[in-house]
Amino acid sequence: MNKREDPKKPDCKPQTDPVPMTVEDTEAFTRNMAVAIENAGKAAAAWLRPREQHPEDYPSETPEIVRSTVETMMRVRQHWLSNPVRAMDMQTRLMAGMLEAWSTNVSRMAGQDIQPEPTVQKDKRFAGDDWSANPFFAFLRDSFFVLDKWTKGLVEDMDEMDRDEKRKAEFLLGQVMNALSPSNFLLTNPTVMREMFESNGENLARGMKMLAEDVERGKGEIRLRQVDTTPFKVGENIAVSPGKVVARNRLCEILQYEPTTKDVLKRPLLIVPPWINKFYILDLNKKKSFISWAVAQGHTVFVISWVNPDERHRQESWSDYARDGVGFAVDTAEEITGEDRINTIGYCVGGTLLASTLALMAQEGDKRPASATLFTTQVDFEFAGDLKVFANERQVSEIEQELDRNGYLSGDKMATAFNLLRSKELIWPYMVNNYMRGQEPMAFDLLYWNGDQTRMTAANHSFYLRNCYLENNLSTGRMKIDGKCVSLSDIEIPVYNLGTREDHIAPAKSIHKGCRQFGGPVQLVISGSGHIAGVVNPPAAGKYQYWTNDKADFSESFEGWLEGAEATPGSWWPHWQAWIESMSDERVPARQITGLAGKVLGDAPGSYVQARI
Repeated sequence: MNKREDPKKPDCKPQTDPVPMTVEDTEAFTRNMAVAIENAGKAAAAWLRPREQHPEDYPSETPEIVRSTVETMMRVRQHWLSNPVRAMDMQTRLMAGMLEAWSTNVSRMAGQDIQPEPTVQKDKRFAGDDWSANPFFAFLRDSFFVLDKWTKGLVEDMDEMDRDEKRKAEFLLGQVMNALSPSNFLLTNPTVMREMFESNGENLARGMKMLAEDVERGKGEIRLRQVDTTPFKVGENIAVSPGKVVARNRLCEILQYEPTTKDVLKRPLLIVPPWINKFYILDLNKKKSFISWAVAQGHTVFVISWVNPDERHRQESWSDYARDGVGFAVDTAEEITGEDRINTIGYCVGGTLLASTLALMAQEGDKRPASATLFTTQVDFEFAGDLKVFANERQVSEIEQELDRNGYLSGDKMATAFNLLRSKELIWPYMVNNYMRGQEPMAFDLLYWNGDQTRMTAANHSFYLRNCYLENNLSTGRMKIDGKCVSLSDIEIPVYNLGTREDHIAPAKSIHKGCRQFGGPVQLVISGSGHIAGVVNPPAAGKYQYWTNDKADFSESFEGWLEGAEATPGSWWPHWQAWIESMSDERVPARQITGLAGKVLGDAPGSYVQARI
């Protein structure tokens, strides 16, 4: 008996009914299509309105990101077509892949049980039986993967491209391929088609209504909804660790958290979060809160909550954030606790600011910082992540034009850039589910925080882009704060440098290279997962792992460091706590919150964090 006749083996008959191609209720379908078209018109009107009312805010020239994408595609095209041998090789590769996909699907139609490759099976864009059961959609899916692999191969084989150009080409062409996925279009997505016919088009009517609402809410741009925000309220069920606002100035509020232990570490702990997001990523809820956990370990925790700036903060610079942000917080912690030695933590760009401020303080002889912990912080931007694609001279100049017009950069712009880093997960699934399937997103605290965007001041953001991404001045001692060039080699206090293995924003390789810049001992730790989950990983969750390598120095490659590293299951948090206590474990009676001069300004999480755009 041959394979096809074996009664114990399943044949290749569809496991689901074929995608319907007719509607059951033509009247309802017509009515829903009319509603969908009407709402699409409302979305178009909302998009046009600000462009007609304020044309000066919408330059007529093509955006730099579009120009860069087209130029990159033309450069790749020119390389392969300029040589007949290369051109033939390019076409042969593509045709061979397409013929293989065709042959595979013909075999499936003939009854052979051929499973997709593992990468295809794991891709959530093509989940659902219709993608495999229907030969047409299966061929579309397989052809897309052939084209995607072929496109990546074209860039990989361009040996004359330097590293940065190749990374840029890979990123931009990857964005094009993510956009061209057949899962993103009505007529090539069987799940959407099935729902359209089975609901008589009601899914499209709901979806276009959501699109109109999102364009209206974005004031002419799609503000993509990724989460149901209704269950969350900052200060009520998110960012709820008990504490007080103990100081405030025009740039930040300083929060102090209530102790939960009888005694506490003598040295207080100051956390400097990024200003491009809100601080409560470290206090999402009781189970995930690093702040709450640190308090439970005996830390007297102070946290900076940055203002959500507007046009009034136009001139607030990096120096202002260093002096009146980090410096103000250090002064506050010292005055309240009476301690002249303070442990510090910086997260992402908050860590970059902290590192530069510590270098300035060291240069000025300020000995109060006792240690520095950096969460996914870049201080050397040579190997910066995919965000570097957005940081060429033309693109930074384009951003600076918007900064000059408004006095700040809208949080939407930065959110879009972050979403583009993982557009396959953070843009296109929501475009499909929201606007074609008409599905409201789920409630998820992390995505609520991600959507709680902040603006960036003109002076500070321009300084950051130029000094870090464009010129890499911090790592070379050319960054100036208050007119003084600062050097990371002046930082001789111990540094705990945390990177994450799958970080797209601050790659582990970049974190590793940054370790060479400091003048004192550095403990490098690489956590599993990415920029958020690798940091916010409480021990009770029992997730991921972390790597340490105490025998290696940082002159070797990151790959060499990792090869000799030891993996430890679970969270890195206890490892960090042991590192902190190895420097000083002296404890004092728990400090009750009194505020500056015996006055508190309100309950945590304060007022600055409540401002939304």
